[in-house]
Amino acid sequence: MINLGSLFGKSNPPMVGLDISTSGVRLVELGEAGKGELRLERYATEPLPRGAVVDGNIENIEQVSEAVRRVWKKSGTRARHVALGMPPAAVITKKIILPAGLSEDQLEVQVESEASQYIPFALDEVSLDFDVIGQAPHAQEDMEVMLAAARREKVEDRVAIAEAAGLTAIVMDIESYAARAALDRATRGRAGIAKPEQIVALFQIGAQSTHVSVLQDGETIYEREQPFGGNQLTQDIVRAYGLSFEEAETRKKSGDLPENYRADLLAPFLESAALEVTRAIQFFFTSTPYTRIDELYLAGGCAALPGLLELIGSRTRIPSSIVAPFEGMAFGAPVREQQLRQEGAAYLVACGLALRRFA
Repeated sequence: MINLGSLFGKSNPPMVGLDISTSGVRLVELGEAGKGELRLERYATEPLPRGAVVDGNIENIEQVSEAVRRVWKKSGTRARHVALGMPPAAVITKKIILPAGLSEDQLEVQVESEASQYIPFALDEVSLDFDVIGQAPHAQEDMEVMLAAARREKVEDRVAIAEAAGLTAIVMDIESYAARAALDRATRGRAGIAKPEQIVALFQIGAQSTHVSVLQDGETIYEREQPFGGNQLTQDIVRAYGLSFEEAETRKKSGDLPENYRADLLAPFLESAALEVTRAIQFFFTSTPYTRIDELYLAGGCAALPGLLELIGSRTRIPSSIVAPFEGMAFGAPVREQQLRQEGAAYLVACGLALRRFA
């Protein structure tokens, strides 16, 4: 069984969420503000060299560890316990039905037996964990259990990064689960989310890919990864203006580019992004029994590109918003609110991981 505390289990404060993506490392620390409210204590980001992380795989542990060290120092946190995330494609999840009333030892044996049917690797090559969800539907004598498994080497790479940076990994989550938790907290109580059977689509537009999640009443009913991301715009900037990739990325974020940038580069990219979103929605409709989406959210580093939200809203005709993962939180002294409004959507996964402190 996985020996990182638990993929689903509780953690002991203080702890920070550490999101390692293709483009960089993002850190979030949350605290309690009293009366059940949370406070964003601090957050920080540090870019990664190209090729350090590719398709969710750690290709250069030393470079990533150094970035983690820098982001930890930059943030000013003293917490050395971290929650990390695994890419959804690297984790196999499956709901299984087992007899109720099993002891912990019996449950582990049964889970391992069931897992062998769904995991295409030898069990000694995987980190395996499970969580009892509750009574099985339509069967009082059974219980529903969520099984999660990942290649052990993938888990160990992330643990090694934390350790090399002087930190301790105590929770290993799934990035899409962390994003879902942060979205649920940020939107809880809103009229649109409160409706029964509400269907919400979340598009996380990253550097290399876009992760699509569709949720009904907070439960994932559909997931898909699309090979479209912000690096395409960065590469266009590199070619158009003769900049290095790193300088192009910096200027893309600051907007410090020639006058023709918006018309010649940004507008075509936004059109492509909107087309990817509409195609993903149509694929969802044609490959599932569902025929509607009630609300659409954008997250990731590209979510705040000027004009993207409006274009997607007009093309899909679905009420659309940029995720604000820190909605309703108090802010600690180091937090710059104006900057956070511009960057917040990129911290959705890191915020979800940080929430594990209060699981």
